[in-house]
Amino acid sequence: MRRNDHLNSLYSFVTTAQLGSFTAAAERLGVTKSAVAKSVNRQEQRLGLKLFHRSTRRLSLTADGEFYLRRCREALDILEHAESVLTEHIEQPSGRLRVDLPAAFGRKLVLPLLLEISQRHPSLSLAITFSERFVDLIEEGIDFVVRIGELKDSSELIVRSLTTQKLVICAAPNYLEHHGYPQVIEDVQQHKCLLGFRREQAVVWSLKEPDGGTHQYAPPVGHEYGDGDAILQATLAGQGLSQLPRWLIEDHLSSGELVEVLTQYSGYEVPINILWPKSSFLLPKTRHTVDFLLQAADKGIFG
Repeated sequence: MRRNDHLNSLYSFVTTAQLGSFTAAAERLGVTKSAVAKSVNRQEQRLGLKLFHRSTRRLSLTADGEFYLRRCREALDILEHAESVLTEHIEQPSGRLRVDLPAAFGRKLVLPLLLEISQRHPSLSLAITFSERFVDLIEEGIDFVVRIGELKDSSELIVRSLTTQKLVICAAPNYLEHHGYPQVIEDVQQHKCLLGFRREQAVVWSLKEPDGGTHQYAPPVGHEYGDGDAILQATLAGQGLSQLPRWLIEDHLSSGELVEVLTQYSGYEVPINILWPKSSFLLPKTRHTVDFLLQAADKGIFG
């Protein structure tokens, strides 16, 4: 196999693995579906391995294919890095930057910074999604994510702290006028509560005790919403009590649109981290952006 054919096969394999079909890969690469399929077949024959499970409905990677995908992405990243060094005297962020952010925090605090850096570097193209779910950064081609909460498994990732968010319980004044002000946590059982939920499971409240201890509390479920923005809007509308991060509601507390209650239980801290795959280096697009966000964190922009 000629060297350029080998490289084309790598691109065909990686693109097919990321998009999940020969047709989508062909559209992305600007070639025919047949050309992509033949290229992947030649690569499998050369390696003597099966890289994909094939069915009439979809493609999925074999165990060997998953391992090979990780190594191919690393190799292609190295090539991309080498080309950027050769073509630019000063490395500048360029190319497609794929980022996944938590919805409310991402839109309010991270997105404005990403827009700022993209304005500084016109060659940088942003591809941003918002979710709270676990994602496989390598498999989905994501350069970095921001996540709120304790991390279950970060052994394959680099993790850097952006900030911690402090949680408070609050409600709209009109709700409290009609339903009363809770004085101790047991009073919450007599109130309507607004909760988030993930995978059909309600999210409990995390409380900081006056003595510094912490514990989880399951309030009665009134309404459930999929992200912090929705919970905030429902709270402002007077639907009930909610526990929200202070960075999200600070302006509403200052204006009097919301009132903090049960302050003796406020202040539970939740970590917010930025994560990216372990590698021997970061491409300029990722390194500049991550550094920019970490510098913003040092300045207290995230709270």
